[in-house]
Amino acid sequence: MKIEKYALKAESSLTVFEFVSEGPNGLIRKLILFQETNQPDVYNLAFGDKNAGTGEIDDFAISNNGDTDKVLATVVAALYAFFDKHPAAFVYATGSTKARTRLYRMGITRFYEEMMQDFELYGQIGDEFYVFEVGKEYTGFLAQRKFV
Repeated sequence: MKIEKYALKAESSLTVFEFVSEGPNGLIRKLILFQETNQPDVYNLAFGDKNAGTGEIDDFAISNNGDTDKVLATVVAALYAFFDKHPAAFVYATGSTKARTRLYRMGITRFYEEMMQDFELYGQIGDEFYVFEVGKEYTGFLAQRKFV
């Protein structure tokens, strides 16, 4: 993606990433976690503000820091790094609210052509996954890095 991104800090497993959003509401620490699920090689992507007190993700916080594209581009950069370390993995993502899921779908749509070069993308409807199509509403998303 040719969009400006924030600098990422990661632990060695490349499953935990942190960065700082900068905007009119100040400096806001963000966390990206790739969490193992009960399905082999399937990880859940968790993302949100870092709670200063607990150090955990608050995925319901609304930052309104005016940097949505930069934040989404940073999450995608973490996705690339994660897949470099875990090439056979699948990553599942959904928003903590319908509005957030819609925001993620809009981000995928905006960068669809670029993402399709490197990822297999699927959208979830009910319990099923289908090849991602622009303009369709999904409740979740599944990505796998294409093998070159």
